[in-house]
Amino acid sequence: MQKSTTRITRWLRSGSWVAGFSAAAGWVVVCVVLASRLLGGEEPLTLKGHTKYVTSVAFSPDGKRLASASSDQTVKVWDATSGQETLTLKGHTKVVWSVAFSKDGKWLASASADQTVKVWDATNGQVTLTLKGHTEPVGSVAFSADGKRLASASFDQTVKVWDAASGQETLTLKGHTSIVTSVVFSPDGKWLASASSDNTLKVWDATSGQEKLTLKGHTGAVGSVAFSADGKRLVSGSSDGTVKVWDATSGQGTLTLKGNTRCVYSVAFSPDGKWLASASEDQTVKVWDATSGQETLTLKGHTQVVASVAFSPDGKRLASASSDQTVKVWDVTPRP
Repeated sequence: MQKSTTRITRWLRSGSWVAGFSAAAGWVVVCVVLASRLLGGEEPLTLKGHTKYVTSVAFSPDGKRLASASSDQTVKVWDATSGQETLTLKGHTKVVWSVAFSKDGKWLASASADQTVKVWDATNGQVTLTLKGHTEPVGSVAFSADGKRLASASFDQTVKVWDAASGQETLTLKGHTSIVTSVVFSPDGKWLASASSDNTLKVWDATSGQEKLTLKGHTGAVGSVAFSADGKRLVSGSSDGTVKVWDATSGQGTLTLKGNTRCVYSVAFSPDGKWLASASEDQTVKVWDATSGQETLTLKGHTQVVASVAFSPDGKRLASASSDQTVKVWDVTPRP
C-alpha cells in the first residue's frame, strides 16, 4: 500500500499514514438541511464534551439519542433533545473515526485508528466485542439493517464483513487500490457500497463479496458514500469538491453538485430522499435538492472543518460534528 501524496494529506494523519475522508477520517461537522420549504436560521443545539475534534455523528433509530466519535479516543452518547451527555465509552487506544447505531438501537459500533472495531451496549456503555483483523486504521463502520452483520473499511485497502453477534469475520473484500474511506449497507442488506482514496466507489454483493460495480467520475479521493432509503441511488463526496449522485443499479452518474470550495468529507440523504446534505473542509454544510441538484442552503456555524453529517430518522433534524470539538443539532422541520 502506498502512502497518499495528493491533496488528501490535508484530511487526516495517523501515524505513518496520511488520508482523508468523511466520518472515517477527519473532523466531523454536520449541518442542517434546509431548502425553500424548510425552516432554518435558528440557533442550533450545541453539544460540548469532547476534548479534541469530533470525527463522526449518528442518530439512534428512534431519534432520541446521538452518538459521536472523537480523536480524544472516546465515543459519547447524548440526549438529542436536551443535549445532555449520557454516556462516555472508553476502550479505544487511538482516534475513533466512525460510530454507528444498530437498527434496534441496542448496540453501537465504533471504528478506530487502533485497527479495531468495538461493539458496545448502547444502554450501559459496556464493550461486548472487539473485532480484530484489519492491519491498518479502521475508518468506517456500518450495521446491516437486520443488525446481524457489521461492515468495516480500512486503510489496509479492504472492507471486512463480520457477524455482529459473535464477532466472527465472514468476508474480506479486496479490489480498491488505496485506503477505503467509507462503507455502507444497502437498506435491504443485499449490497455494500465503499468509497476510496483511489477516486472510485465500488458496489459489492454483501453475501458473496463479489464486486458488482466500479463507479468512476471523481477526480479526487472519495471520502463518503450513502444509499438513499429506497436503495436506488448512491451519493458520494470527494476531495475534488463535488458531490455526485449515482444510479445504484447501473452505476451511472446522474448528478454532479458543485458549490463547496474545498474537500467534501461527508454526505447524507434525507430519509424521504428529497434532500442531500454535504459537509466540507470549507467549514460549511450545504443542502441540495436531490432531484435537480440545486443548492438550496449553505449553513455556517462551526468554526473549523466539518467532517460528518446525519439526518434524524424523521428528517426534521440534522446533526453535525466538527474539529471545533462540538456536535450541533439543527431544526430542519419542513414548512406546511
